[in-house]
Amino acid sequence: MKTVITISRQYGSGGREIGKKLADQLGIPFYDNEIISRAAKDTGFSEAAFESVEDKATNSLLYSIAMGMNVFTSQDTGFAGLSLDDRIFLAQSNVIRKVAEEGACVIVGRCADYILKDLDDIINVFISADLDFRIQRSIEIDQLSPEHAAETVSKKDKSRGNYYRYHAGERWDNLFNYDLVLRSDRIGIDKTVECIKNYVQSILKH
Repeated sequence: MKTVITISRQYGSGGREIGKKLADQLGIPFYDNEIISRAAKDTGFSEAAFESVEDKATNSLLYSIAMGMNVFTSQDTGFAGLSLDDRIFLAQSNVIRKVAEEGACVIVGRCADYILKDLDDIINVFISADLDFRIQRSIEIDQLSPEHAAETVSKKDKSRGNYYRYHAGERWDNLFNYDLVLRSDRIGIDKTVECIKNYVQSILKH
């Protein structure tokens, strides 16, 4: 199996857990924070710098101004002259391409579907869920306070959407960009993993 599976997800939908369980069941590497660690090692930037980038994107216009580029500016302009955040994105992109070249794997978030868009053996998945489910899960799993959970879920989704739009020039929640879209609140985490696994295996048989 050489297929790379990318998982984009709404905050609180369980996308990371789904990706990890899927990778374990398929017997392939799983990449999430590992991308940050490798990119930080390659560049010398701190891991904290990588972790904070997406959270800055709460306002698409202000984010673009702060980054010093228009949302539609090409990323193929080279390393020189780019902001720190753009350099961090390119460093992450390089690591994502490297792990994809190494073989089959599951990659969560970080615009991996866009970065690897020219790859032949790739399956892009989007995990969504009802807002109440995501709020409750963020309280239970991420230990957010009930008073601030709803606001945090909303901000995280907005940040992910703006981050994706800035770097990819497209809507993060455009479901036509994905091969498979699933609602984890309808069938649960484990069944969602099973659905993706069945889909992947069906693709591999053709």
